[in-house]
Amino acid sequence: MDHYSLRQRVIDMQREPSEATAGRAAEDVTNTSRENVFLFVSNLIGYARIILTVVSLYFMPVHPRRCSAIYVVSCLLDALDGWAARRFNQGTKFGAVLDMVTDRCTTTCLLVFLATAMPRWAMLFQLLISLDLASHYMHMYATLSMGGSGQSHKQVDSKRSWLLHLYYTNKIVLFTLCAMNELFFVALYLLAFTEQESQLSGDQMKTIVQSEPWSAGAMEIARANKIQSSIPTALVRLSVFPMLIKQYINVQQLIVASQWLAEGDTAKRARQSITE
Repeated sequence: MDHYSLRQRVIDMQREPSEATAGRAAEDVTNTSRENVFLFVSNLIGYARIILTVVSLYFMPVHPRRCSAIYVVSCLLDALDGWAARRFNQGTKFGAVLDMVTDRCTTTCLLVFLATAMPRWAMLFQLLISLDLASHYMHMYATLSMGGSGQSHKQVDSKRSWLLHLYYTNKIVLFTLCAMNELFFVALYLLAFTEQESQLSGDQMKTIVQSEPWSAGAMEIARANKIQSSIPTALVRLSVFPMLIKQYINVQQLIVASQWLAEGDTAKRARQSITE
């Protein structure tokens, strides 16, 4: 074998592993491209949450027990879909957005009902809805635009906010605050159906409900379920402090996200002034 043939053989031997590696990589890409993100287990759980939320809304005006049970199951599935995403390595941007949007919509629907059931506190519920939507949107947008498309909204630098960092990195803190926040509003919902004396007679209430089955008159009949106020009141007292912490975290999200976006705007304007 001459010198040229020996050299060519060495080159071929070096090329074979790289070609094999490239082939395996191409095969992995092909298999990945066949995956349907919409059918990931974690996302299927997310769809189930949406269905349960819609069912709970159907029962919300007149069946507090059914509504509360279904609503709580939907909220508990929020923790299960995150576990499934980690267990099956199915964490996706779509899943993260689906999870956050479902959380926001679910809580908003409950607060809208509370605003109608407790008109005296309607403005407070409206402000809570606005804070929840604004803070999470600003936080998500700031993370995607400033941190890059590959950064998760749960990756918060402790230098920006130690509280947000703790909230998003400690699963126990995250689950406890979110669960207690939802528990507080569910307890308020149950309080709206506690037994109260009505100035309407039974026949008058029956006439109202028959003419307008989904009106406020139906709520009067729903109170005939005779939910005792002791348990909902105890749940409100148990969860009020964590709920307030959760609202403070929402305020922190709004402030930190606004500051982050403003820093990006300032840096961008500085670069533009240099180029000009």
